[in-house]
Amino acid sequence: MINDLWYKNAVIYCLSVESFMDANGDGVGDFQGLMRRLDYLSGLGVTAIWLMPFQTSPGRDDGYDVSDYYNVDPRYGSLGDFVEFTHGAKQRGIRVLIDLVINHTSKDHPWFEDARSDPHSRYREWYVWSDKKPANADQGMVFPGVQKTTWTYDEKAKCYYFHRFYDHQPDLNTSNPEVQAEILKIMGFWVQLGVSGFRMDAAPFIIATKGAEVTKPVEQFDMLRKFREFLQWRLGDSIVLAEANILPKDNFEYFGDDGDRMQMMFNFQVNQTLFYALATADTRPLKKAMDATKPRPATAQWGLFLRNHDELDLGRLTDKQRDAVFAAFGPEKGMQLYDRGIRRRLAPMLGGDRRRIELAYSLLFSLPGTPVIRYGDEIGMGDDLCLPERNCARTPMQWSREPEGGFTKSAKPVSPVIKDGPYGFEHINVAVQRRDPNSLLNWTERMIRMRKEAPEIGWGDFSAVDTGDDGVLALRYDWRGNSVLILHNLRPHPMEVTFDPDVGELGRLLIDIADGASSEADEKGRHTVMLDAYGYRWYRVGGLDYLLRRKDI
Repeated sequence: MINDLWYKNAVIYCLSVESFMDANGDGVGDFQGLMRRLDYLSGLGVTAIWLMPFQTSPGRDDGYDVSDYYNVDPRYGSLGDFVEFTHGAKQRGIRVLIDLVINHTSKDHPWFEDARSDPHSRYREWYVWSDKKPANADQGMVFPGVQKTTWTYDEKAKCYYFHRFYDHQPDLNTSNPEVQAEILKIMGFWVQLGVSGFRMDAAPFIIATKGAEVTKPVEQFDMLRKFREFLQWRLGDSIVLAEANILPKDNFEYFGDDGDRMQMMFNFQVNQTLFYALATADTRPLKKAMDATKPRPATAQWGLFLRNHDELDLGRLTDKQRDAVFAAFGPEKGMQLYDRGIRRRLAPMLGGDRRRIELAYSLLFSLPGTPVIRYGDEIGMGDDLCLPERNCARTPMQWSREPEGGFTKSAKPVSPVIKDGPYGFEHINVAVQRRDPNSLLNWTERMIRMRKEAPEIGWGDFSAVDTGDDGVLALRYDWRGNSVLILHNLRPHPMEVTFDPDVGELGRLLIDIADGASSEADEKGRHTVMLDAYGYRWYRVGGLDYLLRRKDI
């Protein structure tokens, strides 16, 4: 069961080939460079890699405008290089997930070129058209403030085409059975080349009905089951990790009542309330979000994250909550994006404060689900707010003090390396931190190992333990006769808390698996613990013989 559901206790590392390492010397990261860094990723302890788009693309949206689903963009290498990479990852026990960008294509895709050139083309119905500009064309933009419309007139086709995203990304008519069949072929192709699953980009838009007459899109959830059935028929333990910023009431529609749709989804509710908690030391909305997203099928799992390659979307918070997060982490207009989010990386958002960075990652690793970490966050990389939109947080990985941060031998990388200020590569890089036992990099490696040795978090049931203070979060996980209890103090000053683990006689002894400290209960079964400002404790309940106590079922 554990091996079949490997994603339950995984640690996923998100990266873009373009930004990781350039072995070809042309200023762009490539698969040969990524191959050379597999030992680094293996040493860090990650169990899966999620690759951002690398298929052939004109590059107007960091590869999310695909022009050939069956090839590698020449800038990154060849299909042969990709297979060498997936083989190397498998040798090191690392699975590979790739982005599945099937809501839209590039307008340069041959399908769209053919569709716009001939009204009788077989590809005409693969896209969404209208003779007249729909009345709601100025609604539903994904990028407000940057994007002006969702319908654009095409001179060659002599009609309007629909695009939920940028105008160079025409939407596929995913309701078309031929399009669905092609999507399955795309999935099957990459699985054959060594992929273990997909991160499905913009899942709600993929399954929504589209057209000029559609005023309120309807989700076609059976489509998700079709994708799941095909993928697991081809590779039994493969998964789909869906990007779906939805309300908790819709969770089962995506997971399936019987767990027969998506295996994983990103938990945007927890992500947004987590940042509110970090900004205000108020954990009540976070606990509500965890409770609201707790029900799920036994085979389903949440993907938990702090920052990703997009903006920090705060659209699910109240206006007051959103203002509090903006004030704490993105007070300047240039730090904000699309009227709903923050475009910064984690370390500068937290002022470079090591205590707060550790607290944030300790929270990530201890919340119910599978942690997904972003490349460079393990060393505290910063951002370049001079770059447009989300590119500011997509700068190259900083490996050393060598020119261009050890990313490339080229003097002009396509995406500039951060050189100046406290987050410049001379100060923040892997080589320096690897040699420092107290560095953030080595702390992250130890945290990943500790998280993997606590499968209760990925597999077990959780409950919040009352600490008497909303600024201190205590979560207990129970699984197969064992428990872990994890405390976090989100306040900027030390806190003493008293609590009852509520697990019977075993709860009388708590062993901190992070630093070896222990706590013994008083005669009433209560523990009193002192937490530093932004401090945390990871406790094993009942001692360190838990493996001997673990039940087989």
